Amino acid sequence: MRGEQSVRFGVVESVRPVRISPHDTGVGTAGGAALGAVAGSNVGGGNGQIAGAIGGAILGGIIGNSIEHSANEQQGLEITVQLDSGRYISVVQGAEEPFRPGERVRILSGRGHTRITH
Repeated sequence: MRGEQSVRFGVVESVRPVRISPHDTGVGTAGGAALGAVAGSNVGGGNGQIAGAIGGAILGGIIGNSIEHSANEQQGLEITVQLDSGRYISVVQGAEEPFRPGERVRILSGRGHTRITH
């Protein structure tokens, strides 16, 4: 299904927990800005309404972006491996599978992605 992958072998040198932050989609920022603009436009009248809408949009965008960022973060691992060739590589991936220094592992690479597995 995913096409061919190259397989290399090596030994885990170190494992470090990391936080993986995906790319922002902009949905949180846009949604927060829209809600903030609507809420802010209910403040005052005339120029005050315009200023409230602008301020609400900015504040809502910042809050929406922060919520999206926090909701999409996940636990990950940075795994450093010494390949059988002697070369070192480091891969960051999700923490679904535990790894320990000294373990023998497989490194699967293809289509611009690399992952480590037992």
